[in-house]
Amino acid sequence: MLKTRSSFVLALLATCAAPTLAQEKKVDPPKLQGHREAMAAEADAGWPKPPVEEQAFTSKGSVTVKGAPIAYTATAGTLTIRDDDGKPTASVFYTAYTKDGGGKRPVSFLFNGGPGSASLWLHMGSFGPVRVQTTNPEYVAPGAGGIAPNPYSLLDKTDLVFIDAIGAGWSRPLGDKTGKDFWGVDQDADAFARAIMRYVSKYNRWGSPKILFGESYGTLRSGAVSALLEQRGMSLNGVVLLSTILNYGVRQPGYDQNYMVLFPGFAATAWYHQRVPNRPADLKAFLAEVRQWVSGPYAAALAKGSALPAAEAQAIAKQMAAYTGLSEAFILRANLRIDLGHFQTELLRDRRVATGRLDSRYLLNVADANADSPDDDPASTAITGAYVSAFMDYAVRTLGYKTELPYKVSARESGFDWDWRHRAPGQRGAQTSPNTAVDLAYTMRTNPYMKVLFLNGYYDMATPFYGAEFDANHMLLPENLQKNVSFTYYESGHMIYLNPQALAQLHDDLARWYDEVAR
Repeated sequence: MLKTRSSFVLALLATCAAPTLAQEKKVDPPKLQGHREAMAAEADAGWPKPPVEEQAFTSKGSVTVKGAPIAYTATAGTLTIRDDDGKPTASVFYTAYTKDGGGKRPVSFLFNGGPGSASLWLHMGSFGPVRVQTTNPEYVAPGAGGIAPNPYSLLDKTDLVFIDAIGAGWSRPLGDKTGKDFWGVDQDADAFARAIMRYVSKYNRWGSPKILFGESYGTLRSGAVSALLEQRGMSLNGVVLLSTILNYGVRQPGYDQNYMVLFPGFAATAWYHQRVPNRPADLKAFLAEVRQWVSGPYAAALAKGSALPAAEAQAIAKQMAAYTGLSEAFILRANLRIDLGHFQTELLRDRRVATGRLDSRYLLNVADANADSPDDDPASTAITGAYVSAFMDYAVRTLGYKTELPYKVSARESGFDWDWRHRAPGQRGAQTSPNTAVDLAYTMRTNPYMKVLFLNGYYDMATPFYGAEFDANHMLLPENLQKNVSFTYYESGHMIYLNPQALAQLHDDLARWYDEVAR
């Protein structure tokens, strides 16, 4: 549903295959089973295992931001998280960048989503001291996406800690724990809260301003983690939500809210690809008009369901066509409810291309021009190879991280089955479709100094900007806390930082926010 990556595994070093049974020394049948078990144990002893003892590989670097050089220490290592009895449960991989001589400056904890994604996307694309060079919005040619110093790094405002989810990257369960013990809304949030608290204790950062920075499913995680940290005695200064989804409930079949959430993004996409009739010059003003119409006439029409009069349906379809360039007949056949896949293939069907999901500016050449949905997401495939190859080289050559464990871009593999149940603070029973806006609102009411910043791409169809606005408005915060919530918008997609121009604006917006939050 959100940003997911291919579940392929990249190995740093190949492991040797265990001897086959045909090569075994002959053994009497009664002893054969025991012999096999002994051989399996011997082979297993040579396999790479996650470390229980914490590791830390450090290196030095410098990056220039806004004309000022920043000397920093990079630490690639593992944090061992433990249960309440002190038993090790997982080894969590992280990469931290701390300004040399920075003292008690802010520290930000950053993570991607999935769920089950490693954090190399944020790590290698956004605010670290180096980033993969991407163009906008095009497929990155093999070998073209090299690493260069990042003039938009946030090291000028905060230390940075990028954390991989358990089962992804080099994060792994320990002992008798398996991935299933961590693959769920609440299980995952608990693991991240423990990892953050361990880092803060290990490096004595209790006196530093602390910020969570989640992307995609990582925003839903941030809501839950913020509440857990508050309950466990760690109050945050702020939470940054990049490409937000806090509420999965409205995406269930039979609910009309998701059609409303998607529509302003459809209009933005049609505007970008010049399919809006009488296209206005000002995108922001255009989308303000679309939002007002969606929350008024469109919402009222959908609420009537099959009781909607034909004349009113025709009028709504006409306006939808005016905002998107889709035909009125197509819209009416869909009962005014346009699915994302249908929109992606229909908007530019005459050109035999489909629009992207993570970023609707990207285009996919389709094999079947009559398809009702695209078979891939060009906004994902365009950059995956460049990011993975750049990170693998950087981790070894620059960070100096050494391990024989395979690096996993995603935890999504055989046996991955996410537990979507969630128990929010103060609610009886568990939610079956998580809504951590409840958790975030609880945390803000408990800690009235915590501020929340929503970062939104106009062309993000995976987590549409209008959905973030809906989630924030339905936190039902009192007026004195609403001022702690702010929004910024960019002409980019889900991964706003892929757009170099948007990244520059993103840095400046965040810099101003950090100056206010981390005083």
